[in-house]
Amino acid sequence: MASATDTARAERPQRRSRLAWLPGTRLGRLIIGLNVLGLAILVGGALVMNELRRGLVEARIDSLTTQGELMASIIEQAATVGEPAPAMDAAYANDLVLQLLANPRGQRARLFDAQGKVVADSDWVVDRVERKALPPARARDEAGLHLDLPRPEGREPQPQAARRALAGELRRALAGEHVSGLRRSGEGEEVVSVSIPIQHVQAVLGVLTLEARDVDEIIARERAALIPFILIATGVTLLSSIMLSRLIAQPVRRLSRAADRVRMSRARAISLPDLADRDDELGDLTRSLEDMTHALSERMDAIESFAADVAHEIRNPLTSLRSAVETLDLVKDPSARERLFAVLKNDVQRLDRLVTDISNASRLDAELSRDQPKPVDLERLMTDIVSLYDATLKPGEPQVRFARPRGIEPARVLGREGPLGQIFRNLIDNARSFSPPGGTVSVAIHRARDEIVVTVADEGPGVPPENLETIFERFYTSRPKGAAFGGNSGLGLSIARQIAEAHGGALKAENRLGAGDQVVGALFSLTLPAYAP
Repeated sequence: MASATDTARAERPQRRSRLAWLPGTRLGRLIIGLNVLGLAILVGGALVMNELRRGLVEARIDSLTTQGELMASIIEQAATVGEPAPAMDAAYANDLVLQLLANPRGQRARLFDAQGKVVADSDWVVDRVERKALPPARARDEAGLHLDLPRPEGREPQPQAARRALAGELRRALAGEHVSGLRRSGEGEEVVSVSIPIQHVQAVLGVLTLEARDVDEIIARERAALIPFILIATGVTLLSSIMLSRLIAQPVRRLSRAADRVRMSRARAISLPDLADRDDELGDLTRSLEDMTHALSERMDAIESFAADVAHEIRNPLTSLRSAVETLDLVKDPSARERLFAVLKNDVQRLDRLVTDISNASRLDAELSRDQPKPVDLERLMTDIVSLYDATLKPGEPQVRFARPRGIEPARVLGREGPLGQIFRNLIDNARSFSPPGGTVSVAIHRARDEIVVTVADEGPGVPPENLETIFERFYTSRPKGAAFGGNSGLGLSIARQIAEAHGGALKAENRLGAGDQVVGALFSLTLPAYAP
């Protein structure tokens, strides 16, 4: 039943993912990878845009610096007057600035004298007017006077902040330093600014400030360049969502519906071969559910078959009992009545044995699953069982002899002592039932490599070769001519093999041959894995 399913599952090839070296599970790696991919695209796009923006700003600064240095050099040479105390001719310098400025509408050039006063401004020529929003209307009090509302803490008006930034830049330039960078204009725009001192030898005659107003255009171009990355990341996210839905949500829904069909008795087992072939956690889950439902189906079939066999086996002694009871009132002969009483006694014993074995077989699975395996010393266990047979031996019954192992390691296995003892008792009882009066049942234990082998031999007629496997089926009760009828239920050997397989072992039967290849008895061999601490 379950062992066949376990064997089939063990024989199924285990596929290994090519990404098995990565941490996590297959589906976990897939989910994380698909989500990280979209994020990585956005982060990569932002990094690329940052680099692009930085490069554009630096290129703009280099361009303005080159232009400013050329203009400052021309102004210094052409507009410097007075010796030994040089000064800058403001009117002539103003004309030079307007003539030298390459793009008066895209750039703004301002010329300051040594005291920081504006001498020339390109906006005066292009009639550019600064535009700014009016401040909100001030509240009036009851007398109609305007109230100056307090400004939010930590905030400075943009024109004032722009003037402070420009004043700081001028101070540094008047000290002879070339200043460049980004700052806010009085209108709140971000501008690229370059301030270059106009020097005559060591004297600073003034400062030329060039401003590029196309920073916002650069940022707009950056944002436009980022749109493809956003679209790609959005597409990847949508695609990953669809893939996750198809790869996870829909298969889980199919598994749920298949389980519902089994629950509502519309099917005996789950069968989804396309999902079972998947090499991920859902494939593992599908295979586990298929194996589980197939095992349950096999168990249900076994229970139905067992119930039918039990009904059949109980019906035979009941029929015999009924016939004997009905005949008893009609028989007057004392010897015949004694024979009928003997039949009744045998049938009652047969029923008792049958019910006991059926009870043991029905409790077997529960006992095997309830008890935890422990190291069991088979020599000690067998010694106790054989001693019990010796203590209850009656005249004429076969004797049980145990050949204790010598010079080998302890015969220990990992298992459950109760069920293992039941195997030994069933094998010994079976051997005694076939042995002649006064015969001997020989029990031995020996070790073969990593296995422990227990043998039970009798002196009976042996087993027909065609029945060496059939005798382990339930309710097999074929006995040789002359053997007592009803002494066995046919469950003992079946229970023994089931316990052996539950312990990872095997139980088989063969005939013992003597002189002239004559059968001199049966030999049952129980093989169990040796316990290795």
